[in-house]
Amino acid sequence: MQRPWPYPRIIAHRGGGTLAPENTLAGIRKAAEMSFGAVEFDVMLSADEVAVLIHDETLERTTNGHGSVAATPYAAIAGLDAGSWFGPKYRDERVPTFEQAGKLCVELGLWPNIEIKPAPGFERQTAAATARLATDLWGGGSRKPLLSSFHQICLDVARTAAPDFPRGYLTDRLEPGWQEAARRLGCISVHCNCEHLTEAQAYDIKNAGYWLLCYTVNKADSARRLFSWGVDALFTDRLDLFPPKFA
Repeated sequence: MQRPWPYPRIIAHRGGGTLAPENTLAGIRKAAEMSFGAVEFDVMLSADEVAVLIHDETLERTTNGHGSVAATPYAAIAGLDAGSWFGPKYRDERVPTFEQAGKLCVELGLWPNIEIKPAPGFERQTAAATARLATDLWGGGSRKPLLSSFHQICLDVARTAAPDFPRGYLTDRLEPGWQEAARRLGCISVHCNCEHLTEAQAYDIKNAGYWLLCYTVNKADSARRLFSWGVDALFTDRLDLFPPKFA
């Protein structure tokens, strides 16, 4: 029988959700300030293979920079403003490195779900760098982060590079063959889009012995329905609607 989910059941999406600029140290601090125990963030590589927190493959949406993240050296990314797009209060907030974000999580006692989010063609390098840094930051601890990805090659590399770290199989829709892939990759959890998950699929995932997480859940009634289906944890942008002990 599967043991109970051992981590927080409400996870702050991209740090502070809609209350702070995403994938920033300010966002992570906002989650801690609101007494959340878990955060999720995205890791991608710069041109010189520095692991940074950013969701998009390009810089325009969340910084004052332009171009591809994978084609921009870290020194250039480090000088960008990643907060003004959200509001003047966060002017000059920077794109943090994964190392900076990880150290802050340790300092604040936050458990992270780290999404390995490579630019096309950089799957192996991104997963290897993420796994290496995660090992440096949390290797000696018992409460290790969860490494997740939409890319099976990333999960495969992470399994080899950091075998002691749990892995999450991330998918938009549950497709045929998911169970075989999750088993082959040694995943402990399956992460699904809440808009596409059905109650029958939730039952199948749980019955197969996996923990089930859903993204991105921004309505309390949706959260209650998903928890009634056996969902173990959810990611939300609406930290203001979900007290940490909502579940």
